[in-house]
Amino acid sequence: MKKFRGKKRYFRNLWEEVNTFDLQLDPDDWFDFFHTHLDFWGVGKNNLKIRREHIKAHVALYNRTLKLLEGFEKPYQTWICIYEQDPALDAVYIHTPNPNDHNFPHKIEALEWNGKLPHTFKDLIDLQQFDVSYLQTEYGEEFYIQSKEQPIKLGTRNQ
Repeated sequence: MKKFRGKKRYFRNLWEEVNTFDLQLDPDDWFDFFHTHLDFWGVGKNNLKIRREHIKAHVALYNRTLKLLEGFEKPYQTWICIYEQDPALDAVYIHTPNPNDHNFPHKIEALEWNGKLPHTFKDLIDLQQFDVSYLQTEYGEEFYIQSKEQPIKLGTRNQ
């Protein structure tokens, strides 16, 4: 495997992206599964330390997104999706009613709600603050993380 050069600059830029993320919300805005990938190139795939740093950044971005949406008057859903097998797919999502489709609220019927997280990053997710669910797919496990304060959940479990 080729050595990852420029790590310090890479992570400085990653955290700069998280800390300067802004939605510039307008009352007419809507989101149709808007999402942000922080490890777009999948650099965390072969290195646990790098993978964990990206998950920390996704949690920080999610918290920042929740803060930015506080004054937003439309109903919305937000969540973090972490793909165990492919970190390039990890993302923070925002979804609202939108003119593209009548798919709000987004519900995933098959979500498992046991709070199970992989040992490799279970200490990064505060289970007092977040609800965790997962979905087993043909591609591996997908973990869905939502704030316990999020009024509109992804699954059908009574919270």
